[in-house]
Amino acid sequence: MINFHISPDELELTAVRSQGPGGQNVNKVASAIQLRFDVTVSSLPPEMKERVLAMRDHRISKGGVIIIKSQEHRSQDMNRMAAMLRLHDLLELAANIPKTRKATRPTRSSQKKRVESKVKHGQTKALRSKANWD
Repeated sequence: MINFHISPDELELTAVRSQGPGGQNVNKVASAIQLRFDVTVSSLPPEMKERVLAMRDHRISKGGVIIIKSQEHRSQDMNRMAAMLRLHDLLELAANIPKTRKATRPTRSSQKKRVESKVKHGQTKALRSKANWD
């Protein structure tokens, strides 16, 4: 796991109008938040930048900018916190380095059990066929 810290001045938060139903309030108040985070000029470690840019996520643009829109809450503050939490979750995914898989071979007994179970299953299926009275 790579440790990282995001400075608040690296984030660009913009209040925009929410979409969808909501009556008069949604037409008057800009309660949705659009968060923009430029990965290429951020203070993230270089190996983490590479991992983030290599991710296949629709929120990451070709220019390396993460765009997150949050509009599920009625208040702007709650949407701001939700957007920052989503950004943190996305970056945490990139910070997690999966273990490299070591190639292993099946044991002789597991191979034997596998073949025996296949033979037994074949015999069961053979018993289901029509009897040959010749």
